[in-house]
Amino acid sequence: MSSSPGGESQAQPPVPAGAQSAPLPAGGRQAAASRISLVALTRLFGKRAAVDHLSLEIKAGELMALIGASGSGKTTTLRMVAGYETPTSGQVLLDGEDITALPPQKRGFGMVFQHYALFPHMTVGDNVAFGLEARGVGKRERRERADRALASVGLEGAAGRAVQALSGGEQQRVALARALIIEPRVLLLDEPLSNLDPTLRRSTREELRATLHRLGVTALFVTHDQEDAFAVADRVALIRQGKLLQVGTPDELYDRPASRAVAEFIGRAALIPGTLDGDTVTLSVQGVARRVRACPPPGFDGRRDVLAVLRPDAIGFVERSTPGSWPGVVMERRFAGSLLAYRVRLATDLDVELHTPERNVRVGDTVSLAIIREPLAVV
Repeated sequence: MSSSPGGESQAQPPVPAGAQSAPLPAGGRQAAASRISLVALTRLFGKRAAVDHLSLEIKAGELMALIGASGSGKTTTLRMVAGYETPTSGQVLLDGEDITALPPQKRGFGMVFQHYALFPHMTVGDNVAFGLEARGVGKRERRERADRALASVGLEGAAGRAVQALSGGEQQRVALARALIIEPRVLLLDEPLSNLDPTLRRSTREELRATLHRLGVTALFVTHDQEDAFAVADRVALIRQGKLLQVGTPDELYDRPASRAVAEFIGRAALIPGTLDGDTVTLSVQGVARRVRACPPPGFDGRRDVLAVLRPDAIGFVERSTPGSWPGVVMERRFAGSLLAYRVRLATDLDVELHTPERNVRVGDTVSLAIIREPLAVV
């Protein structure tokens, strides 16, 4: 089965990955977490590369999120890891062993699909145990292990319930239990939170992270949503047009983006021209120069022109008499719960956004801004 040329839309396999045959670990214990290595992985559709020489290491027991815009190649990458898509070149390694040509049912991976792919005519328990039934596990053991799997995701006692009676968050956990019951060496998740409302989404991703860490399973989690990725993953890999831009912890991508493309994709930022000299950057706005501490890129030595990455939490309102402050006009004001988001025009072609609890500022007000958090990232 192949992806569409766009690499992000495809039919689901007819049988959930949790139902496919693979060697069953002895004793019903969680299989040891495995390491996944992607080596120069490439997938061409005609002459276009949906995935372009992507190399990525996922440590044993690590939760890795793969993020990017629609059409970036993230789902095509996941399908190559799962075995549903054949790479044009490159390798998928499992604990150092080449499994690139191995069919999905021989990889021993669990998979949670975007739409969960639960069987509506089966009870919750039968859905979870389906993979064991396909492997010839006896009815009593299937029931016992399904109960344990449901308890592990917070659904103890739900085996007899109908799937249609479950909330979206409960269905997501049933899909997770079904994938985990086969004691997978690796768990793959394709946009598993996209169908949930915002409130349920927040609580479910917290439960997902806690459950996966408790079980110690290696997981690759594909999403276009940065908040989901940052809340669930230990590390995040950002790809664009099939190429890996940066991999690191959520705070590394946010605070130390490796390029302008990363800075613009991750969070919100204003990019201000400046001159980097050692570990300080000089910024000039409307003739007012300001020197602030900076995070020089790896290997930097000397002086060069850069773009300083000004995040909404790195700037704030100050008194007009504050030395080095920049004057501006409030162009937009948005309520964002405990904080308000303001868009302020500092110059003809320069708007910045800041998030603050300050509520007494209105659209049209003349204000003064200053950098309140250093060092700044530069790209």
